[in-house]
Amino acid sequence: MNTLTPDRRAILRGGAFLALALATTLVWQTAHAGPQNLIRGLAIGGYDTVAYFDSDDAIRGDGRYAHDWNGATWHFASAANRDAFAADPHVYAPQYDGYCAYAAAYASKANGDPEVWEIVDGKLYLNVSNRIKRRWQQDIPGFVARADAAWPSVNP
Repeated sequence: MNTLTPDRRAILRGGAFLALALATTLVWQTAHAGPQNLIRGLAIGGYDTVAYFDSDDAIRGDGRYAHDWNGATWHFASAANRDAFAADPHVYAPQYDGYCAYAAAYASKANGDPEVWEIVDGKLYLNVSNRIKRRWQQDIPGFVARADAAWPSVNP
């Protein structure tokens, strides 16, 4: 037997909604330690951003092949990848400073997972999880357009 009155059920539903909204907000917000999504002090967690393009894989970089750019330290798997990045970082750097492309479409920041990525039209995009990536893939052009429009206000 359900002893909750309709008013109490509404209050519980409202409380559950507020808890979900707060949890969602906390997931999307991240400490911004610089101009890049810094994980363990490194841009995109120390992954080699050139390797996404050349090897079609998420490969961890090596501190021996480091390069400082745009306020962050980037690691690469080889000197050749480091040098390619240094020659033209905008070609290889992930969009939205490595933050989640889906979150950026909603004018938010969430750390992009370096192992959850996709290259679209020659640009690297990270997402926070595979579940979010699947949502993002449902309308990539739409989410990219929204994120491109929102990003300047998110990351002034």
